Amino acid sequence: MMLDHLPWHALHTEHARFAVSTGSASRYPEDVTPFAATSDYSAKSMKELATLLAPGETTYLMGDKPAMVADLNYGEIFPCLQMTLPDSPRSLPDNDHTVSVVPLTNDDARAMLELTNVAFPGFFRIRTCEMGTYFGIRLGNDLIAMAGERMALPGYREISGVCTHPAHRGKGYAVHLIAHLMEEHAQAGMRSFLHVSSANATAIPIYRRLGFIIRREVLLYPVSR
Repeated sequence: MMLDHLPWHALHTEHARFAVSTGSASRYPEDVTPFAATSDYSAKSMKELATLLAPGETTYLMGDKPAMVADLNYGEIFPCLQMTLPDSPRSLPDNDHTVSVVPLTNDDARAMLELTNVAFPGFFRIRTCEMGTYFGIRLGNDLIAMAGERMALPGYREISGVCTHPAHRGKGYAVHLIAHLMEEHAQAGMRSFLHVSSANATAIPIYRRLGFIIRREVLLYPVSR
């Protein structure tokens, strides 16, 4: 299934416009998202991936264990859960439509990056917002919460970038934004999925209450040239 080899299939379908490739290796541009993939994670394909990275640059592989090659350094493995909504029946959560959700555009990229750098730095980049649709909640001119779409497959959209400024947590903004995206996906005939750290005991129960189920554990492998 495409979800088992997510970055590879995303870069060869819905996100082909982002693909930087050589041989059997592909990656997203550094300023879009730090993910890459190879066709089979063999030594040959990993050596090809190394040629796509700048010296010292780190990217993340998702799924199968990659072959170890001298061209790359390997960091600490990061376990996470891949969660999806069931195929059917689709039961969307009740959403508080009194909260004002606004669409975010490339003009908001700097504010989005600043917010994610406060909440969870590293994975969100200045062009991540080009990967899909993003929504936010503002207080005055300040962006205080956001969520959107990261990797995409035919019929599937990943919910990601979910964060709330620490000064405004506990008000249900993240849940509201996730529910908004779930509703958007349902209306478009898309199936929502997401990834969460296996150790995130706060977020996992929230995603379960929203209807997500654990599909499998996925390992992220940081590699650098």
